[in-house]
Formats: sequence, C-alpha cells, structure tokens
Amino acid sequence: MSTDDEPSRAPAAPPLSGGQPTNHPGWNELPAGHLPHPTYFPAGLAMGVTFLFWGLITSWVIVAVGLALFAAALAGWITDIRHERNEEH
Repeated sequence: MSTDDEPSRAPAAPPLSGGQPTNHPGWNELPAGHLPHPTYFPAGLAMGVTFLFWGLITSWVIVAVGLALFAAALAGWITDIRHERNEEH
C-alpha cells in the first residue's frame, strides 16, 4: 500500500515546552483579574423570556410560568452577584 492512498492529516500541534503555554503571534496575555464563577441563571432568564413570549401566543398559564421563571432567575442572579462582591471585599 502506498502513502498516496492514505488520507492526508493536519500537522500535529507543537509540543508544549516545560508545560508552559506557547504564545502565538498576535495573541496577547489575559490581564490578571477576577472572573465570575459559572452559573445557570442567565439560561434560566432566557428561558423565562422565551416562555413569556410563547405564552403571549398560546396561553396565560405559560405566561405565568415564564414570569415566575424570569423572576426567580433574575432574583437568583442578582443575589449571586451581590454575594460574590461581598466575598471579594
């Protein structure tokens, strides 16, 4: 079997030297700073808005579910942010 019959593969990435990440041309280091921890509240907020608009077309029950989901996600997210800021200081 010749090597021409085999599918071509992309070249392998260069190995990391000493466990340190490689810097690519044009890339910058991220500034040192605090990133918030991941949370599901934004997804809950989006789902609440979706249910609200879906309920406007279909039923008041779905509007109520969307409103409850929206309010709960918004309250949870705001509470989460407030607690996180209090922990920093």
